[in-house]
Amino acid sequence: MSKRSLTAITAILSLASGTAMSAEAVPDAPAASSFAGELLAIVLPLAFIIAGLLVVLRLLRRRYGLTGPDAPLSILQILPLGPRERLVLVKSRSGRVFTVGVAAQNVSFITDLDHADIATPDKPEGDAP
Repeated sequence: MSKRSLTAITAILSLASGTAMSAEAVPDAPAASSFAGELLAIVLPLAFIIAGLLVVLRLLRRRYGLTGPDAPLSILQILPLGPRERLVLVKSRSGRVFTVGVAAQNVSFITDLDHADIATPDKPEGDAP
């Protein structure tokens, strides 16, 4: 017999014996996993995902200048007047509300508004009995 055929036979026998060994019944693993362990396996990755999303949100807010409720100025409403002109209601952190005119080349202050001017009415005016 040649050395090549001897190597092939050895390889076949080792594969066959490995298959025979893997075909034997494997004893069942003990089912000793606890409820706390399973809960931890669910909650821990979820906490990492939420923390990652909060980090991404913070980076996006810094990158694109997105504002939150603690911003010094917030836009209440935008009213388009033309293709490049609009009126913008702006509220400051102190509660002052003012109107700004925005055009293609300039921004101009128009007026301060009272809280009564921007409050929504409780009932529509046309529903009076």
